[in-house]
Amino acid sequence: MEVVESTNDNNKIWNVGLLLVATLVAAKLISALIIPRSKKRLPPTVSSWPVVGGLLRFMKGPIVMLREEYPKLGSVFTLNLLNKNITFLIGPEVSAHFFKAPESDLSQQEVYQFNVPTFGPGVVFDVDYSIRQEQFRFFTEALRVTKLKGYVEQMVTETEDYFAKWGDSGEVDLKYELEHLIILTASRCLLGEEVRNKLFDDVSALFHDLDNGMLPISVIFPYLPIPAHRRRDQARKKLADIFANIIASRKQTGKTQNDLLQCFIDSKYKDGRSTTESEVTGLLIAALFAGQHTSSITSTWSGAYLLRNPKFMSAVVDEQKNIMQKHGNKIDYDTLSEMEVLYRCIKEALRLHPPLIMLLRSSHSDFSVKTKEGIEYDIPRGHIVATSPAFANRLPHIYKDPDTYDPDRFAPGRDEDKAAGAFSYISFGGGRHGCLGEPFAYLQIKAIWSHLLRNFEMELVSPFPEIDWNAMVVGVKGKVMVRYKRRELAVN
Repeated sequence: MEVVESTNDNNKIWNVGLLLVATLVAAKLISALIIPRSKKRLPPTVSSWPVVGGLLRFMKGPIVMLREEYPKLGSVFTLNLLNKNITFLIGPEVSAHFFKAPESDLSQQEVYQFNVPTFGPGVVFDVDYSIRQEQFRFFTEALRVTKLKGYVEQMVTETEDYFAKWGDSGEVDLKYELEHLIILTASRCLLGEEVRNKLFDDVSALFHDLDNGMLPISVIFPYLPIPAHRRRDQARKKLADIFANIIASRKQTGKTQNDLLQCFIDSKYKDGRSTTESEVTGLLIAALFAGQHTSSITSTWSGAYLLRNPKFMSAVVDEQKNIMQKHGNKIDYDTLSEMEVLYRCIKEALRLHPPLIMLLRSSHSDFSVKTKEGIEYDIPRGHIVATSPAFANRLPHIYKDPDTYDPDRFAPGRDEDKAAGAFSYISFGGGRHGCLGEPFAYLQIKAIWSHLLRNFEMELVSPFPEIDWNAMVVGVKGKVMVRYKRRELAVN
C-alpha cells in the first residue's frame, strides 16, 4: 500500500513538472508571436557587480575603465551607473553625432547643471537653449579678430612685466609661475582694468573660493550644505557686488575699456534687451572658469615637454629668431599667428593632456552609430552619451606612436589629426559646442612662451611631472622645478 501511494506521489510530481515546463514553453512561444521582438542593436555593457558595480568602476577613474574596456568591447559600449546608463563613443568614426547633433537631440543642459551655483542664475546652463545661444554669440563677438588684437597687446605687457621681476638666474616652480601669470593676464583682458589695478587680490581670493567649491561631490549634489559650497556661494555674492559697482561706474562715467567685461555690458539680445548686471557677472565667471585652468595647465605641459625634448626646443627657438629677424622685436597678433612650430608644440601637449577628460550629453532621441569595423549600434533616448578627449586623442589607428610627444605629426604632409576625418583631435571639443576661447588660449600661451624662449635658457630639474587625475580639471601633479638663466643677448 505504501509503495503504491509513493508511486502515485511521484507520478503527481512528475506530471506537475511536465505541466510547468509545458506552460513555460507555451508562454515563450506566445510571447514570441504576440509581443514584437525589440529590433534595437544595443551596445555591449561593461561587466560589473549589480547596482553599485558601475559606480565603483567609474570612481576608480574613467580613463582606467576605458583602457580596460575599449580593447574588449570596442568603440561603443554602455556603463550602468546606478540609475543611469552612460554610453561611450570613442573615436571619430562613432562620435560625429555627439558633436554635430542639435540640442533637441543631444543636450548639454541636464548634464552640466552642477555649474549653475558657480556661474549663477540666468546664464549658460540655467537658461533654455535659445537664450544660451545668444549668450554664446556674445562670447563670439568679444573674441573676434579685431578684439583679439587688442587683447594680445595686454597679454604681452603682462608677460613682460611679470618676467622682468625674475633675476638673472634662479630656480622656480614653473607651474606656480604660469598659474599666476595667466590669472593676471585673464584679469586684465577679461575682467577689466579696475579689477587688475585695484581689486586683483580680492577678486583672485574670491575666485579661489569659487574654484574650491567645485568638487567631485558637487557634480551629483551641487547644493549640498558643506563648508566648501557655503564659501562658494558667499564668494559668488561678493563678486556680483563688485562687478555691479564696476558696471554702474562705467555706465555713469561713460568710460569704456577693451575687455570682455565691456563687451558683455554692451551686448544686446535679439529683442533689443540689454544684459543685466547679474548676467554680465555670470558670463565673466563662466569665461574665467573656461579659460584660466585650461590655459595654465596647457602652458605648463608645453614647457615641460619642450624642456625634455631638445630637438623641439631648438626648433621653437630657431623659429623665434627667424620671426624676430623678419619683424623686429615687437610681438603682436600677426607675429604670434606666424609661430607655427610653437603652435604645433602646444597642440601636441594639449593632445596628450587635454584638461577636460570627459565630455557629456543627455540623449533626447534614439540614434545609431557605425563603428570602423562596420558594426551598427542603436543608442536609446535617455542615455547619457560620453566621449573622452584624453582617451580618443591617443588612439593608435589615428596617431602613430600615440603616447610619444611628436609635434611634427601636425606638420604639413602628415596632418595626423585630419587623416581619419573630423573629430580625430578633440582637445577643444568640436562641432556645435566647440570651445569658443580656442584662439584666445593659443594667443595667450604663445605670448608667454615666445617671451620665455627669447629671454631665458631653462632646464627641467625636477622629474617630469605626473598627471593629477584627482582634480576636476585634470592638470599637473606637484611642482615643475625649472632652473633658468637670463640670456645675455635676447633672441631678436
